[in-house]
Amino acid sequence: YGDGSYTRGELAHDQLNLGKTPVDNFIFGCGRNNNGLFGGTSGLLGLGRSSISLVSQTKAIFGGFFSYCLPSTQSGASGSLVLGGNSSVYNTSSPISYTRMIPNPKLSTFYFLNLTGISVGGVTLQDSSFGKSSMLIDSGTVITRLPPTMYKALKAEFQKQFSGFPTAPAFSILDTCFNLSAYQEVDVPTIKLQFEGNAEMKVDITGVFYFVKTDASQVCLALASLSFEDEIGIIANYQQRNQRVIYDTKGSKLGFAQESCSFS
Repeated sequence: YGDGSYTRGELAHDQLNLGKTPVDNFIFGCGRNNNGLFGGTSGLLGLGRSSISLVSQTKAIFGGFFSYCLPSTQSGASGSLVLGGNSSVYNTSSPISYTRMIPNPKLSTFYFLNLTGISVGGVTLQDSSFGKSSMLIDSGTVITRLPPTMYKALKAEFQKQFSGFPTAPAFSILDTCFNLSAYQEVDVPTIKLQFEGNAEMKVDITGVFYFVKTDASQVCLALASLSFEDEIGIIANYQQRNQRVIYDTKGSKLGFAQESCSFS
């Protein structure tokens, strides 16, 4: 993996049952030697475009169509993964807006989108890099990474709109931090990501700030800058919270809609 994590073991096949749906001769890895930032999880589900991902192996059953809703980390919150295109099980509160997937032959197993704009509190950011390089959307990366000039514009506008609050030290890759421990209520500027084809993803309130300290004495904007302009940007899972993210690999398009993810 990109962060240096790795798994080594055997490749095997068996019948997989997804609920009542059987998948014959399903190929999977059995990790014997696992090292890195897996966080104590017992396995990984491959939703990419490689030939042995779950999506590719079940294409005849589910048509290469899947969606997920990633919850916040609040206690009791739960998310969902839907295989196939049955939209009746979604609990969306806004219309689905679609953008096309951008092909990238060098990184063919990943999903790329054309980020055409960002707005903060209704103010559209001005930066020449919008729409010029595709961004990777990933459910496994935590913090969204933007090209330096794009992030600089976002940071400046966010700090301008949030200037009434005391600042706090940076934390790891997060350099826009505040001390909100003295406040009961805070108005947080809305962040919206715009994509080719007028698709839009409104970042949920739980995906704007990363709470380094639970007493809110160090709360950081949950987006970061890449080191160089030519690196690949990533739209990560923190910003995908409480969104229904829909992958239509056959139609080569990706959709967003707001959804409160918790399933009760």
